[in-house]
Amino acid sequence: METTDKDILRGGQFLVKETNCNDVFTPEDFSEEQKMMKDAVKEFNDREIIPNKPRFEAKDYAFTEACMKKAGELGFLGVAVPEAYGGLEMGFVSTMLVCDYISSGTGSFSTAFGAHTGIGTLPITLYGTEEQKQKYIPKLATGEWFGSYCLTEPGAGSDANSGKTTATISDDGKSYKINGQKMWISNAGFCHLMIVFARIENDKNITGFIVEYDKENPNGITLGEEEHKLGIRASSTRQVFFNDTVVPVENMLSERGNGFKIAMNALNVGRIKLAAACLDSQRRITTTAVQYATERKQFNTPIADFGAIKVKLAEMATSAYSGESACYRAAKNIEDRIALRIAAGNSHQEAELKGVEEYAIECSILKVAVSEDVQNCADEGIQIFGGMGFSEDTPMEAAWRDARIARIYEGTNEINRMLCVGMLVKKAMKGHVDLLGPATKVQEELMGIPSFETPDYSELFSEEKDMIAKLKKVFLMVAGAAVQKFGPDLEDHQQLLLAASDILIEIYIAESTILRTEKNVKRFGEASQKVQIAMAKLYLYNAVSIVEKNGKESIISFAEGDEQRMLLMGLKRFVKYVNYPDIVDLRKEIAEKVKAENKYCF
Repeated sequence: METTDKDILRGGQFLVKETNCNDVFTPEDFSEEQKMMKDAVKEFNDREIIPNKPRFEAKDYAFTEACMKKAGELGFLGVAVPEAYGGLEMGFVSTMLVCDYISSGTGSFSTAFGAHTGIGTLPITLYGTEEQKQKYIPKLATGEWFGSYCLTEPGAGSDANSGKTTATISDDGKSYKINGQKMWISNAGFCHLMIVFARIENDKNITGFIVEYDKENPNGITLGEEEHKLGIRASSTRQVFFNDTVVPVENMLSERGNGFKIAMNALNVGRIKLAAACLDSQRRITTTAVQYATERKQFNTPIADFGAIKVKLAEMATSAYSGESACYRAAKNIEDRIALRIAAGNSHQEAELKGVEEYAIECSILKVAVSEDVQNCADEGIQIFGGMGFSEDTPMEAAWRDARIARIYEGTNEINRMLCVGMLVKKAMKGHVDLLGPATKVQEELMGIPSFETPDYSELFSEEKDMIAKLKKVFLMVAGAAVQKFGPDLEDHQQLLLAASDILIEIYIAESTILRTEKNVKRFGEASQKVQIAMAKLYLYNAVSIVEKNGKESIISFAEGDEQRMLLMGLKRFVKYVNYPDIVDLRKEIAEKVKAENKYCF
């Protein structure tokens, strides 16, 4: 069946429209080609990356470069690149899948891979002229050259557009001279090309440039020493200094002053792919933890048999399953939106740009949720290992250190939290997402008399889906009242935005988990999905608690008197189960399955 525009929800519309489980893509929907690619990436990881972890931890940057070259030879660097420029031109889901499974061996390698294939290559693919693409993309797609991305400066981190690096046109108008300093530049030690952002004269916005780098002829470029970092130790990270670096005018990327837009759109793609890059780490950490827990005995009993450890294993497995459900749901939405635009006559560049931009809210949601889940997973992994978890001789401490950066790069989680709510409000103002209508209905519901009828929850997930609908009402109630109160000044109330974003995040991840599980129950049968059902219910239960806490904080922060009482009563009504799930039993069921399989097995 052909996909029509009506079938695909626009970005952010998940909040106000119900999604049918048959309309979501899940990892169980992978094509044969995608399964083959997944197996090839896992095989590469098991052969080249994981056995050599000590070399990565010893900061062997030459070895990172050599592994990147092998990844290029196997086609992994060109998965997202059009065939016309030497790539495989696979869909967005396949590019996510490669990011997912290549990232489990070590955060060092996945950072090098992500920086090159994402922010090092993508800006040229999406914004380059035909000549620029023909000249550079084939080299980047095959691993002949490696790319890096020079945006951050000592005084310009989250405020990327405030950079001080300058680009000055030459007297003959044929070149620019770039002067300035960039920091935290991944792949700087072995790159051949840099995407550099600089300001021309007193332009409001920065401009992007493609800058070649040759160690033998550095053209005014000098590199700082390798940074000594908490984690991702084999990822080459250096400062880059530009001193009258000459760049031909034809190497300007897109138009003058378009750099900030390039940077933001590159980050949208980077955010969802970073979420994917945290997934297999969670699976492997969970597997390593359960294998240790079944072997380690205390009081003559494997620690995996203790309830306190079962809680950890169940929550670790659940967060991995949920993050995976949400990531591939969004990835397929993006892929379908790109296909629609191409069918409508858009170029590959325009279609991909607009396709990803449409789901910028979901990209930010996923970046925050999954980066925090992988850190929690590694933290619990250390705890299960006990004292051994703190030792460099076991894999957990490196996993924990590598995970820590994920909450910082591609925009800090604080920035992304505020972005996802801010973007949603802007979409509503443009008429792309109708928030006003549903928010008004929630307001009317609060003023009306609640129904005292007991709903019929006889069907699987009927209460859970009703609960998701009620959580959406919480967001609409809180955000609607906050927008009414603060209007355009809402962005000044950062604590309120952070709380609202946590509600939004939990809604998206919980709904994605339930929809995936419901779809698989329909096609594989309930018996085969018993533990997945338990994980969907467990995730939702945890989500409801988070929504309740953040909803209460928000309401108390901006409402008082009768309004506050009414909103708090509404919150209480919207987070109340009719039939509370037995969380202890659910966790036990999930943990027993993981223990029996001796690995993450979903």
